[in-house]
Amino acid sequence: MHPTDRRRTRIRQVLDQRLGWVRCALEAVYHRHNCSAILRTADALGIHTVHLVEGHFRPGRGAARGAERWLDLRWEPDALTAIAGIRAEGYAIWVADFAEDGVPPEEVPLEQPVCLWFGAELVGVSPAARAAADGVITLPMRGFAQSLNVSVAAALALRPVAERARNRDNALLTANTREATWAQWMARERAIDQAAAEEAD
Repeated sequence: MHPTDRRRTRIRQVLDQRLGWVRCALEAVYHRHNCSAILRTADALGIHTVHLVEGHFRPGRGAARGAERWLDLRWEPDALTAIAGIRAEGYAIWVADFAEDGVPPEEVPLEQPVCLWFGAELVGVSPAARAAADGVITLPMRGFAQSLNVSVAAALALRPVAERARNRDNALLTANTREATWAQWMARERAIDQAAAEEAD
């Protein structure tokens, strides 16, 4: 098999495992490394859509390792705009925060699609996001440390939710979304191949 064909087969395999039932949102996560690490986690877990809210950042290639190229990134100007759009698409919003009524990721309801919302490194989620949330995810803390880096917290929260969602028959991207994404990815791959060929000439 031609290397390009092998790559396309791999891309198709990845795309066919992409989740539509789970998304995440990053609110004002300004540190490039944290943003990139969360994007890499989303890609690794097969989470397709990530909302980037109010952040003046661009993912760094070091931690993300190009993962952002394979994600549906939604750049949102503010929390209220993001919340309205996420809700319009039928998603419940669960914020990661400290709260007495918080539940661990293993108990987040999945009867409807969910978007897990993570706040800024120092101040957490905004009051607007907290007020709009359908619930709060709280990670159990068993040690002396009572806080985690946002990228670590995102990984710990996203994985159990994503894996549970895969038990649903309708968890993956719809056929229309998969084919539209495939066309987009293949157009980019052809452009990369053409640029490489022209450079070699």
